[in-house]
Amino acid sequence: MTLTDANLLDHRQAGVAERSAALAALFDPTTFRHLERFGVGPGWRCWEVGAGGTTVVSWLAKKVGPTGKVVVTGLDPAWAAVPARPPVQIRLHDVSAEEPPGEDFDLVHARLALAEVPDCVRALRSMAKALRPGGRLLVEDVDLTLQPLVCPDEHGPEHQLANRLRQGLRQLLAGHGADLAFGRCLPRLLRAAGLRRVEADAYFPVTSPACAALEATTTRQIRDELISAGLATAQEIDRHLVNIASGTMDLAAPPMISAWGRAM
Repeated sequence: MTLTDANLLDHRQAGVAERSAALAALFDPTTFRHLERFGVGPGWRCWEVGAGGTTVVSWLAKKVGPTGKVVVTGLDPAWAAVPARPPVQIRLHDVSAEEPPGEDFDLVHARLALAEVPDCVRALRSMAKALRPGGRLLVEDVDLTLQPLVCPDEHGPEHQLANRLRQGLRQLLAGHGADLAFGRCLPRLLRAAGLRRVEADAYFPVTSPACAALEATTTRQIRDELISAGLATAQEIDRHLVNIASGTMDLAAPPMISAWGRAM
C-alpha cells in the first residue's frame, strides 16, 4: 500500500470533494506540464489509472478529441463522477491483478492511485506492458518522509501542534501498511518494469490556500482515528482546525514525485 490507505482516507468519506479539489489545485499544473511536454494530442490512446477526480480525465479528453480514447479504470472509479461519454470509457479494473484494459496505449498515467492496489510492482509492470513502443508512462505519488512536516517553519505552538498531528497521520498510515517513502522509489520501479529513458522530478508546495484546504480536510477525516490511537485529543484537533482557518499558518503539502519513461 502507498500513501492513501483505503481504510484511513477513504474516497467514500465526507469531504472527498474538498480533498479532490485541493489535490487538483496543488498538483494539476505539474501533471499537465508533463503531459504537454509529451505532446498529448488528437488521436492519442490514453489509460488513466485510478482517477482521483475529473480534472485530469477532462483535460485528456479535450486533448485527444473524438478520434482518441481515454480509458479510466479503478477499483471503484464511479465515485469520481467522471463523465462516461466519448472519448472517455470507464471500467472497473484491478491494475495489479487483471490484464491491461487494452494495448498500444500512447500514454498511461497514474497520480496518487497506486494505494488502491495490493501489488504496486505488478501494477507498474502491467501499465508498462500496455504501452505501444515509444509510449509514455507517467506515475506520480507523494513521499511523506522526504519532508515530514506540515509546518516547515516551526516557530510557535500552533506550528508545533500541526507537526505533531502530521506525525500522528504518518503513524496511522504506517500502521495501515502504507509505504511513506513510495514516491522516491518510482524511478527504480519504472526501470524494473522495463522502461527506458526514465526521469523524475518533484514538486513541493510550501504554502497556498489549497495546502490549507487539504490539511483541514485530512484532519477531519482522520479525527476519530487520531483520538482512538491516543495521538491527539478532540480539543487539540479543534484548535488545529481553528488555526488553519485563521489563514496565518504556512502549511505545506508532501512533495509529489513525478516519474516517467518510454516503452521499448
